[in-house]
Amino acid sequence: MDIKTPDQKIDITNDVCPMTFVRTRLKLETMTKGQVLEVTLGAGEPLKNVPRSVTEMGDDVIELVEIAEIPGTFRLTIRKG
Repeated sequence: MDIKTPDQKIDITNDVCPMTFVRTRLKLETMTKGQVLEVTLGAGEPLKNVPRSVTEMGDDVIELVEIAEIPGTFRLTIRKG
């Protein structure tokens, strides 16, 4: 899958739910349709809840992969819908 360079990036690895989704949502609200946001997040609740919530709000999850150099940390790529 061709993934363009993200327009914005945020790191929510030090945040806990529900702030993980709140910070992601606030960042997406500053972006225009079609732009790409890269979110760095940890395992557990954020990994389960953020992708689901983003999809429910009408945005597209493009990719979700574990960052090989940092086990337990993931990169979520979202296209604003």
